[in-house]
Amino acid sequence: MNKAILLCGKICSGKSTYAERIRKQEKAVVLSCDELMLALFDPLLGDRHDIISERTQQYLFKKSLDILEAGANVLLDWGFWQKKRRDAARAFYEEKGIPCEFHYIDISDENWQKNVAERNKAVTEGKSDAYFIDDGLAAKFESLFETPARDEIDVWYENTRP
Repeated sequence: MNKAILLCGKICSGKSTYAERIRKQEKAVVLSCDELMLALFDPLLGDRHDIISERTQQYLFKKSLDILEAGANVLLDWGFWQKKRRDAARAFYEEKGIPCEFHYIDISDENWQKNVAERNKAVTEGKSDAYFIDDGLAAKFESLFETPARDEIDVWYENTRP
């Protein structure tokens, strides 16, 4: 049976890089909120960002069911920062009899800071359309992120950066 793989981790923890590797191994379709939102909307949505992000996630949950039904695995690449969201996502799939796995991308603070700096440099140089993360945004994300307990996670991946 096909499965849903849900990636948990801070912004800039390496989720998208990990997703690409797992996509190939698991023959999965990656669904990314950031990818969809950046393709459709101005990256500076301001107060509307959270509302549009929530709607995008709900749409991708529904779309994931079509992909699973069509015979492919699906990989949700959007962080699942809070336990209540992880619990709700697991319940969404379990209620439908669909196996799901949570993969957590663990990264040290030092390596996280390096990832943020590299992303911001790429964005500034026009080499990436990802979100620029200033100090205020980084602090907001840090305050929202709830590190999962080991028993919530099926695969715990330590991103040590090459």
